[in-house]
Amino acid sequence: MQMRNWFILFILAAVFASCTDPVFYEKSYSFPKNTWNLKVRPMFKVEITDTAKLYDFTITLRTTTDYAFNNCWIYLNTKTPNKIRAREPFEIKITNPDGTWIGKKSGTIVENLLSFKRRKFPLKGTYFFELEQAVVQENLDEVLDVGIRIEEAK
Repeated sequence: MQMRNWFILFILAAVFASCTDPVFYEKSYSFPKNTWNLKVRPMFKVEITDTAKLYDFTITLRTTTDYAFNNCWIYLNTKTPNKIRAREPFEIKITNPDGTWIGKKSGTIVENLLSFKRRKFPLKGTYFFELEQAVVQENLDEVLDVGIRIEEAK
């Protein structure tokens, strides 16, 4: 009987281990006093060694339910290993037109995702990703944190 229990435990552990793919990179930046000031630009440094793989990128923005807008515009500033820079604007939608939350809500926290699927890094080396808020006011209140997650594409 004891051997059977160990076998079942082993099978369950193998099943759960196969269900979770390791995250290649994941970091977030928390804003002091829940305010994203225009001058604050969280920077994420990613080291790439394999340019043949495809990756899924996710930018996560967490706000409180007191966030005053239905969206958040950001710039994704990228610097490649050969020092080429790019600046791309993106809109992260926070609420639907009727005011309901688009993201995952838990209590007073709302998590919104901006995803890019199956992207490739053209060069080996260090990449820098900087997130800059692009709203027309100096302080964007009720923003808890922002982060980047990179996973190998499935």
